[in-house]
Amino acid sequence: MSMLLATLLTFGRLSSSSEITAMKSCGIAFSRIAAPAVFIGLIVSLVAIWFNEYVVPWANTAYNNVLYFEIQKNTEMKSQEHIILKELQDNEMKRLVYAREYDAEHEKLNGVTMQEFNDEGKITHVENAETAEWQTDRWIMHKGIIYDISDDERMHLMRFESQILPVNMSPTQIVREQKKPEELTMKELKAQIKIMQSQYVDTSKLETELYQRITVPMASLIFALVGVPLGLQPTRNASSMGFAMSVIIIFLYYAVMTLANALGRGNVLPPAYAVWIPNIIGLIAGIILIKRASQ
Repeated sequence: MSMLLATLLTFGRLSSSSEITAMKSCGIAFSRIAAPAVFIGLIVSLVAIWFNEYVVPWANTAYNNVLYFEIQKNTEMKSQEHIILKELQDNEMKRLVYAREYDAEHEKLNGVTMQEFNDEGKITHVENAETAEWQTDRWIMHKGIIYDISDDERMHLMRFESQILPVNMSPTQIVREQKKPEELTMKELKAQIKIMQSQYVDTSKLETELYQRITVPMASLIFALVGVPLGLQPTRNASSMGFAMSVIIIFLYYAVMTLANALGRGNVLPPAYAVWIPNIIGLIAGIILIKRASQ
């Protein structure tokens, strides 16, 4: 909104002072006049993408920890869905554990899958279990199947009644390890989506969150394209008109964005396409307005 308002006010003031007319009379093309605003819009979008990737997730995690554990004093663990635990070695995945649900009342993981990877990143060992219970100082899986996958992709199968889950984390540590979507970077979101898709879990909400990390910051560039030609409209009071127009445009953008978000999360449209709808509409409107203003 600040990018749109700044563009409208700047070009509105230039237009009301006849500076745009003077520029055009000197032979300066409209594209040259609009270039600084469009360039700044692009820079703001790129910086916002970087900020969302490296600052916002960390800040959200710190905020939620302070709010939940320090201020609200919530020490009791709550049941959660989609538990994911990763064991890395030199930034390479060595072991991955996924559980469809954590039952806090019984300290139990339901629908457990453990995957182990070799140095090449290929799965060599898989264990599936109906449940895993916390017993004193370790997790015990019940009623499961072990799959050993050899280099020639042959599979050996064995069933078990009880098996130790090689995870050295208590229920409290596991729950604290889990992050909300807004606490994940784009890289972590992609990894979590891949994990959940391997377990045939609907990931439309996470995919929508992932793609919006790009589309929402890109709105700064779109608003610059829209704001330049709209700011050139002749008016006596450029400030009030610019503010009113920015409020209307922002309202329309958020209305379309909310609708597109719902379409993506509800699987009405693929999330990768749905989240781009408001930016595509804004881009088309910007191109039409720029063509009219340049004539």
